Amino acid sequence: MSSTCPGLYCGKINGSFGQCGVCPRGERTNLEKICEKCMETPELYDWLYLGFMAMLPLVLHWFFIEWYSGKKSSSAVFQHITALFECSAASVVTLLVNDPVGQLSIRSCRVQMLSDWYTMLYNPSPDYVTTLHCTQEAVFPLYTIVLIYYAFCLVSMMMLRPLLVKKIACGLGKTDRFKSIYAALYFFPILTVLQAVGGGLLYYAFPYIIFVLSLVTLAVYMSASEIQTFKNIIAKKKRVVVLLSHWLLHAYGIISISRLDKLEQDLPLLALVPGPALFYLLTARFTEPSRILSEGGNGH
Repeated sequence: MSSTCPGLYCGKINGSFGQCGVCPRGERTNLEKICEKCMETPELYDWLYLGFMAMLPLVLHWFFIEWYSGKKSSSAVFQHITALFECSAASVVTLLVNDPVGQLSIRSCRVQMLSDWYTMLYNPSPDYVTTLHCTQEAVFPLYTIVLIYYAFCLVSMMMLRPLLVKKIACGLGKTDRFKSIYAALYFFPILTVLQAVGGGLLYYAFPYIIFVLSLVTLAVYMSASEIQTFKNIIAKKKRVVVLLSHWLLHAYGIISISRLDKLEQDLPLLALVPGPALFYLLTARFTEPSRILSEGGNGH
């Protein structure tokens, strides 16, 4: 029997033949529709995808901490470090509890096509009457490991952050000091739904999402901070950190897109990382609104 569902076996499993069903977790069917245990190691692209999904809560933590801490608060840096520790600890624990348990490594089923992420949409009906349900994690463990990681992130945040904020966030009001935590209680369910529904789409689109968003946010930040020269950047350490962080995201996006299949051709692409910032600095003075309005008023 043929099937388009990668999680549906029809053949031999545990010594029996002729039965059809769902492969156990951590297995998927081969060309003969027999369940085989996935023993492959994730590819570089798989690790980059997991890194992207792991970065999302950390970046959102940092954004809301910075947003709600204000300029007068000296506790933001400690909250940033705490958020980094929370996500790092959650990632380590997630790797340890996944198969193989107790090791900082995972085994995986190789992703072959987009439909591997959505096996629930490919339940076959051989006789057009009986439906064989084959909902299964054919991309093991790329689908569930992200959800497990988000759960550990939430637990670690609720264990550490309230105590830290209560101790050191003296520059904020009683209602403001916990707003970054409240924000996390909103964006974690959103990230969970995003992974559950759009995990397969994100798997193929995340390199371009990183690249585009990093370009847009860098341009918005430099514009909002009225940065027009390199001296404006080095005038404050925070601006240097933001610029270097965006350069790392640029490099991450380039590596994810190229996958470094050919090192001699792909590595030189990293030289383009400073390009957007340099282009902005060279052209910012010509696009300043006050300059454009003054020239328009003079009839130029």
